[in-house]
Amino acid sequence: MITGEITGVETRLTRLGVVLSPLPIPAEAEGVLNPAAVRDRTGRLLLYPRVVAQGNVSRIGRVIVHEDTAERSYERCGYALEPTEEYERRDAPGGYGCEDPRVTFVPVLDAFVMVYTAFGPQGPRIAVALSHDAFTWERLGLLDFSAKGLPCGDDKDGIIFPEPVISPQGVRSLAFYHRPMLHISAENAQAAIPVILSLPPEDRESTRIAYVPLAPVLEDRKKLLVVAESELVLSPSADWGTIKNGAGTPPIRTESGWLSIYHGVDPMPRDNGRMVFQYSAGLLIHDLERPHIVRFHSRTPILRPESDDECVGIVNNVVFPTAIDPNEHPDSYDLYYGMADSRIGRVRLEVLSVHYA
Repeated sequence: MITGEITGVETRLTRLGVVLSPLPIPAEAEGVLNPAAVRDRTGRLLLYPRVVAQGNVSRIGRVIVHEDTAERSYERCGYALEPTEEYERRDAPGGYGCEDPRVTFVPVLDAFVMVYTAFGPQGPRIAVALSHDAFTWERLGLLDFSAKGLPCGDDKDGIIFPEPVISPQGVRSLAFYHRPMLHISAENAQAAIPVILSLPPEDRESTRIAYVPLAPVLEDRKKLLVVAESELVLSPSADWGTIKNGAGTPPIRTESGWLSIYHGVDPMPRDNGRMVFQYSAGLLIHDLERPHIVRFHSRTPILRPESDDECVGIVNNVVFPTAIDPNEHPDSYDLYYGMADSRIGRVRLEVLSVHYA
């Protein structure tokens, strides 16, 4: 492990095109987007897209990626999760369901862990499901942030780290990204932007890490839901991602630390002078043992909305990476990402060099 101060990371991105678009069926009327990805125990690549029906009703699909041909193909194989639990359903405008999954294999649990947003009667909450084979899933329930001093309320962008780490209080723990929400950020951008920018950066929607003590989980898997600590690790910056930021892909162990891709949101003027939100993506590196220590984050985005597929859709001007698949070549990764909340793209990320002080 290299522990010196990281002063810069040089990357190269190559867009590899659209890999999944919605079919002309009611179940996909409002997009196929924001997938999780994982290699199962045989090495087969699986994707888990958010599949949105009319009325913003979300399911988590299951897609087998066939890599044995010159062009990869993507076979839909039903759903990994459909909204059946009370915390995934509601009788209110705005929809409901199972949204934006991320999947990680956690060796200490010998299980695949899916963390997703359950949009139910309380609003968006972070939910967890487990699988032995990455195909069939069993729900555990919602993460519990009820302990004193924890942020408790609307929350998104949950992702589990693949290995135990040390919490800020020195406890061997399993760690989750999460992003507590401000209701104002869901309002009309024109009204919300000046209010959000008037807040201190640490009071805007920010990336946090929640910690679950490991020892109780090894005795009882349900204890995986009981959060003991939560630490703010990355607030919106003055350079980009000024409105909010949040986790994107599961973290990958590298020599430099835990590497992941995160998203940031900025105001963008339209031709008529009104403002809208733009989602971009950057690179984030955490300390391997104590991930609340951020060793590096991008000073400029590595991926912005540029193509028509990224700029025009259900929500315009959005690139939203949610899955990362390491390639055989070291420091090369395929990212799968939501394009304008409508379809799924693939981009190759190569980390060319990491610079240290």
